[in-house]
Amino acid sequence: MKRLCIAPIVEGHGEVEAIRVLLDRVWREQLGGDYLEVLPPVRQPRSKLLRWDPDAAVSTPNPIEISRAVRFAAAKLQDRSDADVPALVLLLLDADRDCPARLVPLLTETVQQEAGRCDAAVVVANIEYETWFVASAQSLTDHLEVTDKPPADPEQQRCGKGWIEERFRGPKYSETVDQARMTAAMDLQICRRKSPSFDKLCRVLEARLDRS
Repeated sequence: MKRLCIAPIVEGHGEVEAIRVLLDRVWREQLGGDYLEVLPPVRQPRSKLLRWDPDAAVSTPNPIEISRAVRFAAAKLQDRSDADVPALVLLLLDADRDCPARLVPLLTETVQQEAGRCDAAVVVANIEYETWFVASAQSLTDHLEVTDKPPADPEQQRCGKGWIEERFRGPKYSETVDQARMTAAMDLQICRRKSPSFDKLCRVLEARLDRS
């Protein structure tokens, strides 16, 4: 059986609910995995995990807060009753103003060091989690008024939460209310084709599929 247990670290209240839906769908629908357990996420605001340097206009990892979050997630994995199932600490953050190609290696080094013996990985959504909704907008017409052609390259065009808010069918887009529902409805294949950062998430899980 292709099995995995994940202890996620996320930055927003919306991702606390959405991450379980997202990871389960990718594992089962995209990768053909058999069993996935997603532990209750560790939530830590981005402003604590990263420090913004206004002079350099970049973010740098905050090792103290990252260490705290990663060790907490790793401890959750070690407390599991079924220790035979492969496990992963997964940090998921938004890129926002940062370049993922610069940020991911910095975060990965810190996260893997603090995870100890636990397997660990970092995925940075470029530009935001909502950019993945933009990438799959044609499959989300129950939630979005998509009268114009969706962006061909939402990451390069820096389309994120603002794009979703402008086209949202409800009174107001809310991460805590709508993020999980839209995650359940989005077309994963379209999103993977149009969003390199979402493809990175799929590849991170795919690598663990081969080890399970």
